[in-house]
Amino acid sequence: MPSSTMSLQEMLFSQGFGTRRSCLGLAEQGYVACMQAGEWLKTQDPGQILDMEEAMPFEVQGVRWFYYSKAYLMLHKPTGTECSQKPSTWPSIYSLLPTSLRQRPVKSAVQGVQAVGRLDQDTTGLLLLTDDGQFIHRMSSPKHHVPKVYQVITENEMTATVCEKLHLGVVLNDDPKPVKAHDCRLIEPKHLELTLTEGKYHQVKRMLAAVGHHVVGLHRSRIGNLQLPDNLLPGQWRWLSAQDIQQLWMK
Repeated sequence: MPSSTMSLQEMLFSQGFGTRRSCLGLAEQGYVACMQAGEWLKTQDPGQILDMEEAMPFEVQGVRWFYYSKAYLMLHKPTGTECSQKPSTWPSIYSLLPTSLRQRPVKSAVQGVQAVGRLDQDTTGLLLLTDDGQFIHRMSSPKHHVPKVYQVITENEMTATVCEKLHLGVVLNDDPKPVKAHDCRLIEPKHLELTLTEGKYHQVKRMLAAVGHHVVGLHRSRIGNLQLPDNLLPGQWRWLSAQDIQQLWMK
């Protein structure tokens, strides 16, 4: 059964296709078609009432989209990009997304999807984006202990004692309380798999520095039980499926 009804103009606006006036123009010029009851509906009436369902297909100027009341995405963050709307040195990760995702209206002053946490400009890997504030809090808050797995490459070779020290906890210079690894495995002499359940500033690099090692490569491979797919290349993004979201909650 449809979850709600919405006018064509409001549907376009909710999905980030510009101002209400711009969405009015797209509809009136006949640039939009929507799937309704298994058939394509093309109308120039911006007030046309639509039966809305999650993942309902629609087309704008011949490009296929899907309606989502909330956006949940994964991005394979490439190196040399900043997780900022206003980057200082490197290109923004938001430039990798289509305009409609950057313009989705939200209740706060900031529009569009937002990154769930940040990765440094030289760090690659799995990054989540959404316009759901509760989801951001659920995934980011340390009290929820969502595990995040990193592949760490160091300049010099490590031994098993590195994992032992990280398990016991290391002290960072801005916090007297020891920071501990949730899990740690030495894959190769210069390759460590590190799992954390909190996200302090430059935490992985600072933890490794505390045990005498310099990080030269850092990649986030997993959040919760959600693995970065092998076929999602650096710079590419895709919608999260219901199964993906379920995997995020599993510990």
